[in-house]
Amino acid sequence: MTNEKIMIVEDEKIVALDIKDSLEHFGYSVPCMADSGEDAISFIDQCQPDLILMDIVLKGKIDGIEAAKTIRDNYGIPIIYLTAYSDEKTLQRAKLTEPFGHILKPFDERELRTNIEIALYKREREKEKQFNHENCINSLLDNIGDAVISTDMSGNIKYINPLAEALTGYSRKEALGSKINEVFKVVCEGNKDVEDPTRKVFREGAFFGLENDTVLISKDKTRIPLDIIGSPVTNKKNEIIGAVIIFYDITERKEIEQSFRCYDISYS
Repeated sequence: MTNEKIMIVEDEKIVALDIKDSLEHFGYSVPCMADSGEDAISFIDQCQPDLILMDIVLKGKIDGIEAAKTIRDNYGIPIIYLTAYSDEKTLQRAKLTEPFGHILKPFDERELRTNIEIALYKREREKEKQFNHENCINSLLDNIGDAVISTDMSGNIKYINPLAEALTGYSRKEALGSKINEVFKVVCEGNKDVEDPTRKVFREGAFFGLENDTVLISKDKTRIPLDIIGSPVTNKKNEIIGAVIIFYDITERKEIEQSFRCYDISYS
């Protein structure tokens, strides 16, 4: 038996119920069904499916291909198309959404099960590759000499390395999922608030420095002067999907600068 969850998006109720019976017979669960592209998108967070069976022609303002594109871009959930349409124009549109399968109606249970098993296998392989890739990157970032925090487009922390934990005073467990300004609390001279660094990245791209005399206020209220670098994170399509903030303690540099200023005053 398997416990993968599969969403059915089909506007013909009898067909949808027949597919549901087949899936449950195979051992899959069907947490929800939708009969429009809009409903399919709105049900994602509630159902959290591992795979979606998507009819192309649906009720509502958007068809299955448009819904699939939105789901792929925002959730990365694999999709198999179920359709009676095999014309070249429809197939070309469907290909652009990178589906995990395409089944022409009418289909039998064996064909449906085979396509589902292949899609789920491909999904697991992709997850393994992504996991190994991320582990490799995180291992490198864990051991570099600068503090690093990365976020998604909403400013939620997705990664924090040990040096960033030490400087901010927040553990990885505390930081992950938090808004960056809840962990990376920075002000400039005169305790004036500075711009959220992720917003600056999304607006300007890569940057060096937020404001003059930027200071990090750590969890225990220690004030640490910083230099800050921000850079966007992009996907394969060069679309920005997050930000990386690199920062380092410049206390020693500040002390040296101060000693030189005192020397110049004394000498003059």
